[in-house]
Order: sequence, then C-alpha cells, then structure tokens
Amino acid sequence: MLNVYLSGEIHTDWREQIIAGASSLNVGFSGPVTDHAASDDCGVAIMGTEAQKFWHDHKGAKLNAIRTRKGIEEADIVVVRFGEKYKQWNAAFDAGYAAALGKSLIVMHGADHQHALKEVDAAALAVVEEPQQIVDILRYVLDGTLPKA
Repeated sequence: MLNVYLSGEIHTDWREQIIAGASSLNVGFSGPVTDHAASDDCGVAIMGTEAQKFWHDHKGAKLNAIRTRKGIEEADIVVVRFGEKYKQWNAAFDAGYAAALGKSLIVMHGADHQHALKEVDAAALAVVEEPQQIVDILRYVLDGTLPKA
C-alpha cells in the first residue's frame, strides 16, 4: 500500500476529492486534524489550561507536531496544499520537513502563489493546481496508467 500524507489548508474539500478519486487505488491517507478548533485546543484539552494565549498555542503546536512528524515520517508521498485565503506557514514547514527527510513531495497551489513558493516548488517532485492531478499522479506511480483524454 502506498502511504500518502495530505498536509496544508483545511478550508476546502481538496482532501476529500483526492481520497474519493483514489478510492480504487491501493493508497492509504493520513493527515493533520482538520477540525480547526480541535487542532488549536488539543494541548490545553489534554495537558491543562493556560492563562496566556502564547502558551495555549505552544502546547497545541507541540502536540500537533507529534502527529505531523509521525505522518510525514511514515509517508511514501507527502502532498502539501497551499490555499488561496490564508498564509499556511505550517504547510511550508511540513514541505521543508518532508524534503529534509527525502520524501517524495507534491505541492499543490494556484498560479498566484508561484513566485512566493518558488523554493518550495523547487524541492517538490511535482507541482500541480488541482486535486485530480494528484489522483492521476498516484495512479501513474502505482500502475503506470495515464489519464484518459
């Protein structure tokens, strides 16, 4: 089974599109917790409240890092999606971590991010704009099949 970690923006359904499109392939998917509130509050929910927002966020970031590191380290391919609306600093960090580990990295973003992400794109083995392109890459990697025209 090919293990794929889906990192990046959480405000659109790109993950669901990839998972549905790859349902006939021998692929397992993992990723971060995409419930924004749960992700933000996991540290204090498990390890206790904090009076200062910095320490609240610090606990959550560290706890999420355990999940992220595990997912990226176990992945064969890491997909990192940069969305339109927000700056995803965590996604850039995930892409760098995956590249440092020598993981096969696929980056997905719109044309408007080409300049800002040129270094991230340079580390990727593929740069795409649409979830279907990820599905097509996975199919090609697994069985050499090209998309039907």
